[in-house]
Amino acid sequence: MSLGFGRTYLAIPGPSVMPDRVLNAMHRAAPNIYGGPLHDLVEVMRTQLRTVAGTRHHVAIYIGNGHAAWEAANANVFSRGDRALSLVTGQFGLGWAEAARQMGVAVDELDFGRRTPVDAARVSEALAADRDHTIRAVLLTHVDTATSVRSDVAAVRAAIDAAGHPALLMVDCIASLGCEEFRMDDWGVDVMVAASQKGLMTPPGLGFVWFNDRAREACARADLRTPYWDWGPRTETEFFHQYFGGTAPTHHLYALAEALRMIEEEGLEAIWTRHARLARAVWAAVECWGAEGAIELNIPDAAHRAHAVTALRMQSPNGTALRDWTETRAGVTLGIGLGMAPMGDPAWHGFFRIGHMGHVNAHMMMGVLGVIEAGLIALRIPHGEGALSAAARVIAEA
Repeated sequence: MSLGFGRTYLAIPGPSVMPDRVLNAMHRAAPNIYGGPLHDLVEVMRTQLRTVAGTRHHVAIYIGNGHAAWEAANANVFSRGDRALSLVTGQFGLGWAEAARQMGVAVDELDFGRRTPVDAARVSEALAADRDHTIRAVLLTHVDTATSVRSDVAAVRAAIDAAGHPALLMVDCIASLGCEEFRMDDWGVDVMVAASQKGLMTPPGLGFVWFNDRAREACARADLRTPYWDWGPRTETEFFHQYFGGTAPTHHLYALAEALRMIEEEGLEAIWTRHARLARAVWAAVECWGAEGAIELNIPDAAHRAHAVTALRMQSPNGTALRDWTETRAGVTLGIGLGMAPMGDPAWHGFFRIGHMGHVNAHMMMGVLGVIEAGLIALRIPHGEGALSAAARVIAEA
């Protein structure tokens, strides 16, 4: 017998829960892509996307996911043989570095482990050692979805400046945009990438690259740029079809337009506060479970934990067993432990993640936490008491 029948809940860190308003916006006939209301809709969206990113500069929209946005940014910034510095705090810092490396960029890595954020002092030291300024750009993941660590973007910018280095600052906001405070211009970010399927509450399939005038001017010579990835036509042309390199992703655009309306209605400050409060409710529950059991938050310091996703550690194979139980017995799908251990390693089964990004509220999170506690009890996994009460108090105090 299973209690998983009924509406299931996807608590993975992307694709996130899509609002009914967003799904309903897609249920329409195909529009004319050569003129009419869709053109005007996209112009409004481009302004909204700049607002969400905290920039007055440029945004290019691509048909693709976050990996496509990495490649678009790399293609426009680098030439073959250029050098980059990747700041690694998890799977996605490694992934962006490898994507650049496979395109012919020489990438150095500064690895900060899997439980701590970027140390700005180490960044400054590495750049100061590059006396010939051969490093063209610094790659930073704001929130690594695998480890749930959040790094201080403004501090990294300050470290680059303190070293007197001209490197561009490129930031992956795929897991953080629309969930965490982010201010591209104020924090000195030159290039930023994101995708549609997390905080932007839209089906996977759209990638975005924001870039400032400094990046556009500095990268005019990039020889990795190809006709499809070239960000110029996507930001400067008056011809609608060139915004997308061909046929527009019409129904994704309708979905994104509705999601951006919802973000505008709630307000970015309120969205950031909501995510922070729900994240603290999750942390409070996990800390109670861990008081008398082998379960803990991957990031020890709350100041460095993401507000969009929480990575947890357990004794192997309890993580996988718990995920299997919550999905098959109670209808809640939790995220796998990604990049914390090789998939063939037994230790891999000791990790899982809770996504709390985008279209989430208190009852969704309390439901997820209640199902996790039921799984701990059913599987006889040792854990402390009072987790749900602790989470409820955090929510009540809001």
